[in-house]
Amino acid sequence: MKKKSYFSFLTVFLAAMLMLAGCFGGEKASDSPSNGDNGKKPEEAKTPKVLHLNNTEEPGALHPGLAQGTHDSWILEGTFEGLTKKTPEGKIVDGMAKDWEISEDGLTYTFHLKDDMKWSNGDPVTAQDFEYAWKFVLNPKSASDYAYQLYYVKGGEKYNSYKLTKSKDPKKLKKQDEELKALEDQVGVKAKDDKTLEVTLAEATPYFLDLTNFYTYYPINKKVQEENPKWYTEASTFVSNGAFKLTEWKHKESLKIEKNENYYDKDSIKLDAVTFAVIDNETTAYNMYNSGELDLVYPIPQDVLPSLEGSKAFHNGPDLATYYYNLNNKVKPFNNVKVRRALSLAIDRKAIVENVAQGGQKPAYSLVPPGIPEGDNGDYQENGGNLFSENLDEAKKLLAEGLKEEGMKEMPKLTLVYNTSEAHKKIAEAVQQMWKKNLGVNIKLENVEFQVKIDREHAGDFQVSRGGWSGDYVDPMTFMDLFVTGGPYNDAGWSNKEYDKYINTAKTSMDPETRMSAMHSAEKIFAEEMPVVPIYFYTKPYVLKENVTGVFTPINKYPQYIYADIEK
Repeated sequence: MKKKSYFSFLTVFLAAMLMLAGCFGGEKASDSPSNGDNGKKPEEAKTPKVLHLNNTEEPGALHPGLAQGTHDSWILEGTFEGLTKKTPEGKIVDGMAKDWEISEDGLTYTFHLKDDMKWSNGDPVTAQDFEYAWKFVLNPKSASDYAYQLYYVKGGEKYNSYKLTKSKDPKKLKKQDEELKALEDQVGVKAKDDKTLEVTLAEATPYFLDLTNFYTYYPINKKVQEENPKWYTEASTFVSNGAFKLTEWKHKESLKIEKNENYYDKDSIKLDAVTFAVIDNETTAYNMYNSGELDLVYPIPQDVLPSLEGSKAFHNGPDLATYYYNLNNKVKPFNNVKVRRALSLAIDRKAIVENVAQGGQKPAYSLVPPGIPEGDNGDYQENGGNLFSENLDEAKKLLAEGLKEEGMKEMPKLTLVYNTSEAHKKIAEAVQQMWKKNLGVNIKLENVEFQVKIDREHAGDFQVSRGGWSGDYVDPMTFMDLFVTGGPYNDAGWSNKEYDKYINTAKTSMDPETRMSAMHSAEKIFAEEMPVVPIYFYTKPYVLKENVTGVFTPINKYPQYIYADIEK
């Protein structure tokens, strides 16, 4: 979950004309308006390097503890940094932490922060900021959807699971605050001093270090958060610790981040700024790329993908992500496993990836995508293989049996909700036709903004919805624990005790073979129960101007621009 020419600013008139040209502050891709020559002669003035990208949606929350999607994370990854970060090869290296020690039992991690770390406002970055940020996420008052990612920390789940009172009685509220404070003090993250963070886990977790470069684990400035809880909603109050800082936010239009001069590795940052045009239409974004207004576009319209093969500007690679449809298991007839399986078996995934998606995606016959090593025993997904296959005769049989069991003579008309996107629309239309042709099932399509879709899914206000998940870390668990009973992203509302048991075994065991075996067993249950309908495994096709260098694409992130450069 992943190059142009420059102008000389010879006169004030020309600079003004450039400011009026193009869009998003008058900047053309790989160009930018002059910020003045600071007394230098024109030939000495440096032309700022500005990279222009597209963000498919207005960010929901540019707060590490409240963010919940790639429409947030792509910007957060440039403006914040965790204890660790990753190289282009996927190796975990030092971020804010210069080094760390892990106890022999795998339960205690001690991180030592680098010297002279600063926030964009000049405040020092301290171990207390990390402790405060993690506890903010876990505080039930924060209502963080990603709080479960910190359940690995001792006491984290107990703190976050505290049931808040609805009473306004001062005595009850005081008692609640006292109980919350006691639970908070038991959470296993402690700043031993300004530069030392000690983390105690509930259970040894093989992939914990990988989690420390995920955005939910980023720090937040304690002083800023306490003085202005809404600091993250406007550029003027935004404070971050990463390579860039947010300097402009025209809501639902564009954002701009500029090089953070307080960043410890600022000399390695070649870009002066990055802009994000908020565009939910792939064709519009691609046309802006062709007209020189954008330098990198992801995703690309499906109908142009075939024509890009062989182009030096076209890049594609694996993506640790699965595209699927949520079925609301709490709504009839999706409470019936036969109905759910029938809908899944009636979809021609090969036709979708070859004729609709067209980006090299692979049909998904399991939940976990390729790309996750199973120790030294190859790829986890390849080892598990296909867990189901399409079968129209079986689908028709199952649908008839399932409806009869629910006392229904026919399938009610369904509504499939998807977030606004040409790609999602075309895939939904293909599935709509397949279900109609193969099963006689009619569905209505409804498109909404991404954040609206998320809110409706969390509220259970849907029948079928477009879903997708990009791995937060490189382990099967990032997909498998989505569907535990009561999981915050278990939008299907599915529950299976045996599945939960296997997931718990995999989470609490340090033995690689035991962990992987338990997850394979759980995934087989998932495939038999079919709470959601896997469609395909993503790839990451994007176009990038040839004079832009240094962009790389980790398997579980969007294209990374932090160390990008623009050549003349």
